[in-house]
Amino acid sequence: MASRPDTDDYLSLFLNDLPLMDVRAPVEFARGSFPNAENAPLMNDEERHRVGICYKEKGQGKAIELGHQLVSGDTRAQRIETWKHFVARHPEGYLFCFRGGLRSRLTQQWIREAGIDYPLVKGGYKALRRFLIDSLEARIESSEFRILSGRTGTGKTRVLKQLSNPVDLEGLANHRGSSFGGQVTAQPSQIDFENRLTVAMLKAHHLIGGSVYLEDESRLVGRCALPESLRARMAESPLMILEQPLEERITIIREDYVEGMVADYVNRDGAEAGWLNFRDYLLSALDRIRKRLGGERHQQLRSLMEQALAEQQASGRTEAHNAWIQALLQDYYDPMYDYQLSRKEGRILVRGGPETILDWARAGSVA
Repeated sequence: MASRPDTDDYLSLFLNDLPLMDVRAPVEFARGSFPNAENAPLMNDEERHRVGICYKEKGQGKAIELGHQLVSGDTRAQRIETWKHFVARHPEGYLFCFRGGLRSRLTQQWIREAGIDYPLVKGGYKALRRFLIDSLEARIESSEFRILSGRTGTGKTRVLKQLSNPVDLEGLANHRGSSFGGQVTAQPSQIDFENRLTVAMLKAHHLIGGSVYLEDESRLVGRCALPESLRARMAESPLMILEQPLEERITIIREDYVEGMVADYVNRDGAEAGWLNFRDYLLSALDRIRKRLGGERHQQLRSLMEQALAEQQASGRTEAHNAWIQALLQDYYDPMYDYQLSRKEGRILVRGGPETILDWARAGSVA
């Protein structure tokens, strides 16, 4: 492999989705890393903890000595093999540690001793994270946003993905943004979400350009919080209102939250456990808004949902879910949305069905 230089071209790393080998400990990786990073640690959590204590009590020299003792023999050989495997899969990538210092240099040295030159990211995680924080604020301040809004079930995410320059906040947060919005896989950490968001904003600016389309969201998308500066810009940006007939909205909700979710759970957990976990997901989502629904209305909806689940389990048919979906839309979500929209009337650019929105956006991008 031809030798490549170490890099501090952070923008190029993210715009080109270059693979990154994160040699920090697993606990550090779990707190936050980058979209194309894989964890291949020099030290595991326990080893890092012991070296950290040694550093505080006896200084750097003794800590380095202990680190070499802990990561030696078969342990060292196994980690080098892991790194070699990463390099073989991603010859165009880079490695990094927290500050681009001792751990990444040592990893680089051990890989080189195994016959491979592999570059590192100068400044490591800390420099990459600082770059993304600064870049996000710059993109939020200078971007022109268009906000796609609409009642629950209008299929906003489906339309958003057909627009010319979308940033899918719900996709980045791995959550649909309501009590029912959880997915079968976990949400990213807050830091991971912010990093994903920044990379998406950088690509929207540098690779596509023009207005950035976002879906109307509250402050929290599941447990991922939007930056306050972004929320402020979204609150003053023009709106596109997506409208759909009630029957179509019911179908979209059933497809996304019933048929799609049961398939995801069964695919992950198998038929029996997947069904039970899907059932618990649906009932728990309704229970989370019990106080806002009121006890009597909650119980009525729960009864309808349980009947629909029984029918689905017995026959595989999902149409019985339409009853609770319609009631929840008309009696709960629609009144909330209508109140919120009444405060935004002056910001509306266009309203209509999917084709109306898409045609308007296409005409605007050509103009």
